[in-house]
Amino acid sequence: MKYLLRLCAAVTVALALAACSATPDVKTSSADFIKVSNGILTSSYGKTIYTFDKDQAGSGKSECVSTCANNWPPVYVEPGIKLSGDFSYISRNDGQKQLTYKGKPLYFFVKDANPGDKIGDNVNNVWHVVMP
Repeated sequence: MKYLLRLCAAVTVALALAACSATPDVKTSSADFIKVSNGILTSSYGKTIYTFDKDQAGSGKSECVSTCANNWPPVYVEPGIKLSGDFSYISRNDGQKQLTYKGKPLYFFVKDANPGDKIGDNVNNVWHVVMP
């Protein structure tokens, strides 16, 4: 009986840990998991990262707000994350910190459902994957 209880407890813990390791919602993204995959910037989960032509590098602001930001969620920077090199951040109107690369704010695209999707590349000729 004790063995069965331990086994059930172990299975419960394993299932809980597996649920916690699922791909995070893009709105809770963090700069601590950016990587280069197949020549483009992605999250460690393979979500493609984009820039927006209407954003001016080094301006310190994003032109993608409201409905735009619902479709193109910003790549947020969690407090305490140390950035270096070409990475920095801007403060959005809502006070959240958005990751930038070479001064341009970074975004995900909501229609990229699977790792490696690049559905947002060249949307309206103003959204582009980031190639470091």
